[in-house]
Amino acid sequence: MLMSPGVGFFYGGLVRSKTVISMIGLSFLAFALASIQWVLFGYSLAFGSDVSGFVGGLNFFGLNGVGLSEAPLANNIPHLIYMAFQLVFAAVTLAILTSCFAERVKLSSFIVLGLLWTTLVYDPLAHWVWAGGWSAQMGALDFAGGTVVHISSGFSALAIALVIGKRMGFGSYVMAPHNVPMSMIGAAMLWFGWFGVTTPANELAGI
Repeated sequence: MLMSPGVGFFYGGLVRSKTVISMIGLSFLAFALASIQWVLFGYSLAFGSDVSGFVGGLNFFGLNGVGLSEAPLANNIPHLIYMAFQLVFAAVTLAILTSCFAERVKLSSFIVLGLLWTTLVYDPLAHWVWAGGWSAQMGALDFAGGTVVHISSGFSALAIALVIGKRMGFGSYVMAPHNVPMSMIGAAMLWFGWFGVTTPANELAGI
């Protein structure tokens, strides 16, 4: 959870001063969007009963049956805690994706794309790797989100940037980072948060 504002500070320091609030706000909005989507149906699509190795079923829709009993995919961990742990992965992944929108996206467009992306890209990919989908059945292991988090957000950001193009004025004048220390603080928050991600994630994945 600490990593989401860390992403906001990291990106916020790298843009011009007029855009810093927007970039930090997008990270917090990403967390809010992912939380709502995850609780309603995202967790079920990612970690529900397997459907042909591609996506989870809707048996956990609205967190139905997700309580304090042991999580199906994690020994000795309450299901509700496991759901929340996976929620922050989804949220920070969407926050990472905001890099490609720097200074060139409407808020409404980001909301629509964020909900569609988590549903159509993140949730199925999480199921493939972490919930017994086709990739896991082939023996794939994910080192603390290397596939589900970083490959998905990185390649998605590249695709979006190629579609929407460069920032207005790019190449015509300097767009220097307005606050490098802010970016360093964000990087430190991400670094610290990463220690909270890697150990439990790898233990759950059996690495």
